[in-house]
Amino acid sequence: MKITDVEAMVLDTGKDYPDPSEAAEAHGVRFVSLIRITTDEGIVGWSDIETQPHVGKAIVDAPSGGEVGFESLRSALVGEDPMQRRRLWEKMYRYLGYYGRSGAGMQMISGADIALWDIAGKALKMPIWQLLGAKYRTRVKAYASTLFRPTPDDMKRAVADYLARGFRAMKFGWGVFGVDLKLDVALVKAARQEAGDGIDLMVDAGWYGTSRRQPFKSRSLKDTIILVSELEELGVFWLEDFLHPTNIEGYARVAEHTHRLRLAAGEQAEGIEQFERLAREGRVDVLQPDLSRCGGLSVGQQIADMASRMQIDCAPHAWLTDLLKAASLHLNAYLPNSLCLEFNVSSSSLLNTLCHGHIELKDGFIDIPDGPGLGVEVDERMVAKYRVL
Repeated sequence: MKITDVEAMVLDTGKDYPDPSEAAEAHGVRFVSLIRITTDEGIVGWSDIETQPHVGKAIVDAPSGGEVGFESLRSALVGEDPMQRRRLWEKMYRYLGYYGRSGAGMQMISGADIALWDIAGKALKMPIWQLLGAKYRTRVKAYASTLFRPTPDDMKRAVADYLARGFRAMKFGWGVFGVDLKLDVALVKAARQEAGDGIDLMVDAGWYGTSRRQPFKSRSLKDTIILVSELEELGVFWLEDFLHPTNIEGYARVAEHTHRLRLAAGEQAEGIEQFERLAREGRVDVLQPDLSRCGGLSVGQQIADMASRMQIDCAPHAWLTDLLKAASLHLNAYLPNSLCLEFNVSSSSLLNTLCHGHIELKDGFIDIPDGPGLGVEVDERMVAKYRVL
């Protein structure tokens, strides 16, 4: 079997990211990046990638200059045996070596890696968890992943809605959070009051602002430590990505002031080395590899193994389509100890409807896919409807 094509696609949902002052459910990202790898035996592998899709497409499509280090992703893969995914990971890394070992380059490598796992599973008629070598569970607890609402009353209404939909865990993030300490505490307190004590609440602080008027957040470590104390009192399960991704020492300083509250990070990290630093130097309790950014399932498996050895938690970040949910579910199946999986509840007409047989919530849990490869199939009618490049 040989790879005959690698295609990057840009889908447009038609609606910009929301204003953080709005009380409505987030629409989600406007542009979605997909990668499709085709073989001469008709087996096709898919992945979505959380990146800037137009940049990602350029990385796949760039014309060849005949020089390793400056090549496109397509030139690294076409003509190759897709079953040799470990060798191909290393080849992609070198073909993009001068410009793409991090950022969008690594993100597109990650998507290609997931698509190669999808091909292997389909060729062998095995789900990816079986290729990984373990299935410790048949389902994973899901948490509703959404934005902070601007007022306490808006928070209560949102929590009530997620409870009615069957969620027993929820994470509020970004939006208005991270600027006014008193407001932050009031918003989380309102969520806890509405949820009660039996529901897991997580907070994703976000290290930069989402408003174009104010893209910065300047909370000091001292104020972050005060926030941690308040969140401990409110029984928050974890606090996520509240510092600049390179401020490893800052994570360690905040960790000195936590007891029950877990610190979580890693959605913007890549490669096993960065996760080792977060765990060992930053004393992060929950590693959060985004499989479409960290290096794919090949690197995700390494991160999962390291977390197990260190007896800390690993909870994949999965805020995109059902393709990323499916890949992350397979990694959750592989983990000896699995906390939960992110469930994108955004209102976008695309993010939760891209695939046939949507991944669904059942009594607060999601079943691990058992079909070959990722176990979900892309609805190509949806691709045709929303594709712009």
